[in-house]
Amino acid sequence: MNSPNLSSASIPKRGQPIAPEFFPTIAECTYDWESWHNRDAELLWVNSAVERFTGYTASDCLEMDDYPYRLIDSSDHGRMKQHMVEMASGSSGNNIEFKVRHRDGTHRWVAVSWQPMTDRQGRSLGYRTSVRDIADKRELREQLRLHNEHLEQLVQERTARVAELEKHRSKMQQLAALGELAAGVAHEINNPLAGIRNALLLMKRHLPSDTKHFDKFELIDREIDRISGITHQMYQLYRPSQQMATRFSIQQSIEEVISLSQPLARKTRVKVVTVFVDLIAIGELGADEVVSREGELKQVLLNLIHNAIQASKPGQTVTVTTKTEHRTLSVEVADDGYGIAAEHLDQIFNPFFSTKTETVGQGMGLGLSVTRSIVEAMDGSVKVASEVGKGTRFTVSIPRRLE
Repeated sequence: MNSPNLSSASIPKRGQPIAPEFFPTIAECTYDWESWHNRDAELLWVNSAVERFTGYTASDCLEMDDYPYRLIDSSDHGRMKQHMVEMASGSSGNNIEFKVRHRDGTHRWVAVSWQPMTDRQGRSLGYRTSVRDIADKRELREQLRLHNEHLEQLVQERTARVAELEKHRSKMQQLAALGELAAGVAHEINNPLAGIRNALLLMKRHLPSDTKHFDKFELIDREIDRISGITHQMYQLYRPSQQMATRFSIQQSIEEVISLSQPLARKTRVKVVTVFVDLIAIGELGADEVVSREGELKQVLLNLIHNAIQASKPGQTVTVTTKTEHRTLSVEVADDGYGIAAEHLDQIFNPFFSTKTETVGQGMGLGLSVTRSIVEAMDGSVKVASEVGKGTRFTVSIPRRLE
């Protein structure tokens, strides 16, 4: 259907009724894809805007036996068939979204609305449809959806982070209270312990060596040493560091620590090896030099190496790997031993928690607590990775230069 030729002179003035011949022109000039169907859903008229949406002209559409299905993505055929039945029944609908298939194979999202049409006597004339391009709307909606998902993810991450910080704060308060208590207990134990040792030495000095059970004096002395070592560790849980940062060779320090661990290594038949990788000189510091608290770092490494030796089987190897970067010193202590169960990994740094309780005389559960306290006091971190039956890896990272 083509609109009649109209001249500008025939355009009605304001307030005058519009002649019927103007209405086809109005329908043709609309931006949306308009159509008119009879009561049997057959296409009677469609405007030229259909070509902009589908690539098919109005004449092409009027010749189609399967209009509008040829113009619709196959995934929407079933849904459109149901809506076509509703249209023919006299219902109305608004902004039903579906995908149009263009003649060139591309697709675009549109929304269709429909209304029934009647004459002045109320008799049905079929229905009209209006199809609107909503590609921009769909794109904005998708962007909004992705933005909302991102916000939800941020909220979840922030909530989890807040919960983690609160848990950490509570744990730090407990550890601080426990550390203060441990320091007090250690101080109170040390005084009578010194008295016991002095009394023991006086008794030993004035008794002949052939006295019955004389050999037990040395056993008692060793146990006093062990108690003294435990109280020293308890005291370090709370005591602020008194050491000053100095410049030293980490390679030399690690070799000294390993020499201290040799008696235990020989006793358990475990080999300790060192690996130095990617050592980097920076400024006035040599490739293996750092500025830190050497004594405390040695204690940390000795604790970790002893733990690794004790967790290993005879014939296995403990590997100490050292790496210096521009800002960081990393030392990894790895073994191939028994490993730590996953449910214990979150507890191993807690004071008085130990996985060595089955072995008499080993493990008061203070070594790793002291280790973490010392490392964190040096603005560093200690991480652990372990698998039962395959071994454990502790990684200590501290600043290359501790101010």
